Amino acid sequence: MTAPTFFSPEWAAAVQEALQAGPDDATRAGKLPEYWAFYEYVRDHYAASWALGVRDLPADLGGGAGYLRIEWAGGKVTDSRVLRDGDPVTATYVLDGAYADWQAMYQGYDALRTVMYRKLILQDGPLLEFFKSIYFFVECLALLASVGTRFPERTG
Repeated sequence: MTAPTFFSPEWAAAVQEALQAGPDDATRAGKLPEYWAFYEYVRDHYAASWALGVRDLPADLGGGAGYLRIEWAGGKVTDSRVLRDGDPVTATYVLDGAYADWQAMYQGYDALRTVMYRKLILQDGPLLEFFKSIYFFVECLALLASVGTRFPERTG
């Protein structure tokens, strides 16, 4: 089976499946049980949406900007879809980054560093509320980056 192309509807569906499944046992073994208890608590009570953007999509992906919109409610992802340049972007938290930084995360660059070193920048949303659940967000970002994905190369 071929990995879905980054920012395709198939990729958004695969991301939703990964987020629903949550971290695997190997990932959980690397951190204290209290950490995962906090993760589960946040997940069970989380009611927010994310628009995770790429500012500079290659032409093969439509060019311009695009967003993955993820909606959370009742401990589940209720929606995961790609928004194209020109689609309205509404979410509790809007973040974006460069295509190269998304590729780096998929190639193993740390999800926490991706946020803390401003590779993925919060553009809109309540900053304090966002950082109250940063570890939940980072674990979800790591799950997102674990989805087998094909990245079209930049041309020109």
